[in-house]
Amino acid sequence: MVIKALALNCSLKKSNETSNTDALLSEVQSIFTDQGIELEKVRAADYQISFGMEEDMGDGDQWPELFEKVKEADILIIATPVWLGEKSSVSKLILERLDSCSSNTNEKGQSIYYNKVAGAVVTGNEDGAKHAAQSIIYSLSHLGFTIPPNADCYWVGEAGPGPSYIEANGNENEFTQSHVNYLGYNLSHFARMLKERPIPAEGNLM
Repeated sequence: MVIKALALNCSLKKSNETSNTDALLSEVQSIFTDQGIELEKVRAADYQISFGMEEDMGDGDQWPELFEKVKEADILIIATPVWLGEKSSVSKLILERLDSCSSNTNEKGQSIYYNKVAGAVVTGNEDGAKHAAQSIIYSLSHLGFTIPPNADCYWVGEAGPGPSYIEANGNENEFTQSHVNYLGYNLSHFARMLKERPIPAEGNLM
C-alpha cells in the first residue's frame, strides 16, 4: 500500500534559508520513513501564491501546482512558525487557497479532501503554538480532512527573544519528541485505515 505524505512548510523563509520549522518537520519525516512513507516537504514561500478565492487566480499564480500535490497526497501537514502569537501569514494564505478549492469533489461526489488525514507542526520562541495548531486543525477538519488524535507537535522557547528550535536543541525535548511520535504514527495509521475503508458516500454528499 502506497501512502503519500505532503508537508507545506509555511515559514516566511525560502528553501535556501535555514528553517526551524523544517528542522522539526525532519523529525516527523523520520517517523514516516520508519513507516515506509515518503514525506515531500515544500516551502510555500518558494511559490508565487496569489491572494483570492479562486482555484487559479491567473497572472502567474502557482497555487494550482501546489494543489495538484495536495490532491495526490493521503497525508497533509501544515507547518508554521509562530509570529506575534499567531500562525504565519503564509499558513493563513494556504488555508484560504485550500478553502477556494473545497468545492472540488472526488469520484463519489464527496469533498476532494475526504479520506485524507491532516495535522499541524508549529515552532517558535514565544507562546502561541497551541493557538496556531487549533486554528489550523479546525480549518482542515472543516474542509473535510480527517484529524486523528494528537495530530499536532510543537516546540516553543521562553517568552521574548531567544534561541529557536535548532539553536536550543529542541530535538532533545522529551515532550516535543513524544508528540512527534504521536503525530507520525497516528497520521500513518489513519491514512492506511482510510485507504482500506474510505468514508462511505451515503449521507456525505456535499
